[in-house]
Amino acid sequence: MTTTALSILTDESLRNELLARVSDEVAEIENEIRKSTDSQVAIIREVAAHTLSAGGKRLRPAFVMLAGKAVNPDVDEQRLRKLGACMEIIHMATLVHDDVLDAAPTRRGKPTASQKFGNEAAIMSGDVFLAKAMLLLASDGDLDVITTVSEAVCEIAEGEVFELEARGEFDLDYDHHLEILRMKTASFIRCCCEIGAIAAGASKIQRKALADFGHHTGMAFQIADDLLDYRGDKAKTGKPVATDFRDGQATLPLIFLRGKLSDAESQIAKKRFGGAVSEDEVRMLCDWMATRGAFAECERLASEHIGKAHESLCPLEPSLSKDMLDAVAEYVLARQG
Repeated sequence: MTTTALSILTDESLRNELLARVSDEVAEIENEIRKSTDSQVAIIREVAAHTLSAGGKRLRPAFVMLAGKAVNPDVDEQRLRKLGACMEIIHMATLVHDDVLDAAPTRRGKPTASQKFGNEAAIMSGDVFLAKAMLLLASDGDLDVITTVSEAVCEIAEGEVFELEARGEFDLDYDHHLEILRMKTASFIRCCCEIGAIAAGASKIQRKALADFGHHTGMAFQIADDLLDYRGDKAKTGKPVATDFRDGQATLPLIFLRGKLSDAESQIAKKRFGGAVSEDEVRMLCDWMATRGAFAECERLASEHIGKAHESLCPLEPSLSKDMLDAVAEYVLARQG
């Protein structure tokens, strides 16, 4: 690990300064996203505006921009912005569709598109977003980029179905769950880093380094997300605590907890899994996770992935963009919503 990367781990002010620069990097992408999701159809414009207004850190386009500039500081920034916008629009489409499938009333504390406009309008608008993203890819014209993004989108879709198949399985296998995480989350963040590298003319070594960085950061991101589901602040996450448990979706906090339960406790948890559960029972479940080391195991695994993400960047030359990638990886562990 470089001296700068080590400083990012220990110096919060440095990390915050670098994250502020990341925000500056993606600010102009916001305009590209708005332009690219514009439509002559009013409801599509409204769904797009509503989805964008819900906020979000725009991490995916940030990965595209930073990966490209970490390879080549003189890369075509306008091309990176368009590719970053493409990836964020794909992400928008998946969020809109997911909220319909989950019957989610809110996202980030605001009504979902399906709640505000209805399921039909949300689904069809999500389809339009995917089509708009494909137009951006087509306008880029790089077959390597198009193939890489297409493969990642297929993996996301298959990962979502894979997760659906596992719904209701209290005893879901650890490795099975990690493969779901890889497919539905890590593969897309890996793709963002990889297409940034491709656009910048990366060597095979540089491309692999950034792809590996994206994979490990994506795994950590989803593990952190699963942790937030059980111990996050509802005001920040915008959803009830233990939503995954209520929906019958076994994630790492529960998987790590299962072996630490007595037979009687396990029966209680199984009976409530995917069904009606009181707030007192949710608090009891979260207390078990906290006191018996399940949360700590998740933190350890997420930190292990971030450590590997930092190591993955070693083949790249020192640069501000490389430091910013390290800072974003650290942010993934520290985020609260």
